[in-house]
Amino acid sequence: MRHNVELAGRTRRGVAFATAGDGPPLVLLHGLGSAHSAWLPVLDRLAASHTVYAVDLPGFGASERLDGSAAATPRRFAEAVSAALDEWGLDTPHVAGHSLGAWIALELAGIRPVASLTLLAPPGLWRKHQPLYCAVSLRLTRAACRYTPWLVTSLSRWAVGRRLLFWQLFAHPERLSPADVRRDAALMGRGPGFLPAFRATRRLRYTASREVLAPVTLAFGACDRLLLPRQSRHTDQLPRHTRHVVLPDSGHVPMSDAPELVAQVVLATTGAAA
Repeated sequence: MRHNVELAGRTRRGVAFATAGDGPPLVLLHGLGSAHSAWLPVLDRLAASHTVYAVDLPGFGASERLDGSAAATPRRFAEAVSAALDEWGLDTPHVAGHSLGAWIALELAGIRPVASLTLLAPPGLWRKHQPLYCAVSLRLTRAACRYTPWLVTSLSRWAVGRRLLFWQLFAHPERLSPADVRRDAALMGRGPGFLPAFRATRRLRYTASREVLAPVTLAFGACDRLLLPRQSRHTDQLPRHTRHVVLPDSGHVPMSDAPELVAQVVLATTGAAA
C-alpha cells in the first residue's frame, strides 16, 4: 500500500530525511542498499500518531557519504545519525530500524537516550561474524541489481519475475509493483554506501555498550530467508526486557509484506497503539 500523507524532504548535516505526521518524534532507519522509501508502506499508519523522520543513511538515498577513511561501521552510522538528531532538536526520539538500520538503532541507543527501540530483522546477532550464506546472498543480489539492470527491468513486469528477483528479501515479492522493484533494485545496485558498510560489518557482531532502559521490541519475519534462525538470532547482547515478536507470512523486509502488522508492532513499542 502506498502512503497517503504528504512528505517534506530536507537535508541537514549531509543527512537527508523526509518528515510527515504530528506527535512524538519517531525516527525510521532503513536497511543496507535501501533508502527511506522502504518505510513508505507503513508511513501513513505511523504518521497518524507520530512526527515521523524517515532517514536516508549516509551513502544511501540523497544523503552524503560518511567522511574520512575509517570503516563504515554501524557505530559510525549511529554517530552520524546522532549528530543529525542534535541538529534537528530531537533529544529522546522513538527509533525504529530495519536490517542494518536496526543494528544502527542499537548503537544509537548506546550513544544517547531513546524513548523506545523497534528492531526489525537486525543483523549482527550472529556468534562471531556474518555467516557466509548472508554475505554471498547479499553480494549476488547487489551484483544482479548493479550489472544487469536490463534484466531486472524485464523480470519486474511479471509476478514470477519479481519473485525470482527478490525471493530472499520478501515473502511475497510478486505483490510489489514493477515500479517499486525497479526503484529498490536501483537503490541496491547504485548506492555508494553499500560496499563500505558491507565490508565493515563482515567481521563484526553487535555488542552492547550500555544498558538500554527504554522499551525494546525485536521482530523477525517468519519467512526471513536471509537471516536464518540458527545463524543470526543470538540475542545475548540485547536487553533482558526485550519483547520478541514473530511476524507471520513476512520476509526479511516485513514493511511491504505485512504493513499493518509492522505498524502495530512499532506503535505498541512506542506506546501509541490503541
